[in-house]
Amino acid sequence: MLARSSRRVGATALRCGARGLATGSEGERPWAKALDEETFGRLRTLLAAPSPVGLEGAMTQGVLEPRLREIIPSAWKVHKFRSQAAMVVDTDPKASDDKLTVMVVGHADKIRMQVKKIANDGKVFIDSDSHLALTLLGRDVAIFSEDAETPGEYRVIRGGTVEALGAIHFAEANIRTGQRGIKAEQLYVELGIHGKNKKKQVTEGLGLRPGDSIIMEKPIRRGVGCNTFTGAYLDNGLGCWVAAEACEQMAQDPAFAETLEKVRVLFAFATHEEIGRFGSRVLAQTFKPDVLIAVDVNHDYVAAPGIASKQMPDLAMGEGPTLSVGSITSAHLNATIQRAARRADIPLQIDVVGRDTGTDAMAGVLASVDAASTSIGIPIRNMHTVSETGCTDDLVAATHLFVETVRELGRQEADGVAFAHPNLTDAKEITSIPAHLFDDEDADGEDSKSDN
Repeated sequence: MLARSSRRVGATALRCGARGLATGSEGERPWAKALDEETFGRLRTLLAAPSPVGLEGAMTQGVLEPRLREIIPSAWKVHKFRSQAAMVVDTDPKASDDKLTVMVVGHADKIRMQVKKIANDGKVFIDSDSHLALTLLGRDVAIFSEDAETPGEYRVIRGGTVEALGAIHFAEANIRTGQRGIKAEQLYVELGIHGKNKKKQVTEGLGLRPGDSIIMEKPIRRGVGCNTFTGAYLDNGLGCWVAAEACEQMAQDPAFAETLEKVRVLFAFATHEEIGRFGSRVLAQTFKPDVLIAVDVNHDYVAAPGIASKQMPDLAMGEGPTLSVGSITSAHLNATIQRAARRADIPLQIDVVGRDTGTDAMAGVLASVDAASTSIGIPIRNMHTVSETGCTDDLVAATHLFVETVRELGRQEADGVAFAHPNLTDAKEITSIPAHLFDDEDADGEDSKSDN
C-alpha cells in the first residue's frame, strides 16, 4: 500500500494503556484496553490458519465459518462460492434492490512461497513471491504438498528452514560486508536430507513437487510494547478479524436491529488479494454493493527505518486506524466515516494513496460495479516479514469504526440523505491563519525539528 501524506481527525490519538470515557453511552473506550486472553486467542487462531493464496479454506471455512454460524441469527445467510474459498455473511439475503448494501472486505490469503525445483542433492529451491529474500533466511516453514496419488488431498512437512548460503563462512566477501544481498534464486528449503538417493527421498519419500505451497511458521504472541503483538501474516488476517468481530457485534446487539432494517451488511472474506485482488472483484460483481470498504494493513511510516528523506506520511502504530484518501475513494463515504469517528470519539489517521489504494477497495471499479469505496488500514511494522508487529488498540478501534460507520449510514438512510459529490465551487475561501497560532509555544518543538 503506497501512501503519500496523512493527518489525524476525530479523537486525540490514544497512548498505549490510556483510559478515557467515550461520548454518549459508550463508556470506556474498548480500544484503550488490552485484549483479554479469550479474544487474543481468537486472533491467534485466525492468524495461524494455513491459508496461502488459492488455498484459503483453512481460514474461511475452518476458522471463520464455524464461529460465525454459532452467533448469527437464523435469518442471515452464509454464501460460499464455486470458484474460490471465499465466504460472505449476509444480514439480509432477501433484501430488495433498493436497500442500501454495504460490503466490508478482509482478505484471507497469505503471501506464499512455492516449490520451484528439487535438486539432486535434496535442496528444495523455491519461488519467494512477494517476500524479500534476505528476510526469509533461517525461517521455519511448512510445506503443503498435494498427494499425487490422491489429488485434492494434502500433506504437511514441517521442520524445514529457508537458506541460501549454508554456513556464513562460504559467503562471498561483498555479502559478508553488506555490499550485496541475497538473490531470490539462491533460496532453498533445507530439510536435512542426506545419504543416497537424496532427490528421491524428497520427491518419492516426501512427495514434494513443483507448485507446492510454503508458508512461514510463527504464531503471533504479545509484544513488549503495551498492547502490541507480533508474528507472521498480520497481512491480512487482521482485516478478516475486524470483519468477523464487527459481524459479532452487530449480531449480538439488539439495538443494532433498527440499523439493519435500513442497511444490508455483507461481511466478505476474500481470496487472491496478494496476486491482484482477483477474489474481491468477483464478490463485488456478484453482490453489487452500494458501498465497499476494504480493511487491510497499512504501514507505520513514523517507525520505519531509513526513509526520512522520502517524506512519507506520519502514520503510526497505536494511534488509530487509517482512512484512505485519493485513488477511487469516495469523498462522501470518507466524510461519513469521519463523522462516525467524531461521534464515537474513535482515533483516525488520514492517509493518501495516489492512483491505487493497494487494497480490495479497488474491487468495485475493477469489477465495473457502481460502489462508493474506500479503505480502512491497520498500521503495522515490518510488513511481509516473519515479525510483523501491530497494536490491538488500532485493531479494536477499526472494528468499532466500521460498526459506527454502518450506524451513520443507517441514519442517513432514515433521513433520506442521498450520496452526494462535493462541488468545489462552493468551497469557502481561507485568507488568513488564526492569530493564536503565531503566539502559542510549540509544545512539541516541531519548528526545531528537521524532516530531513
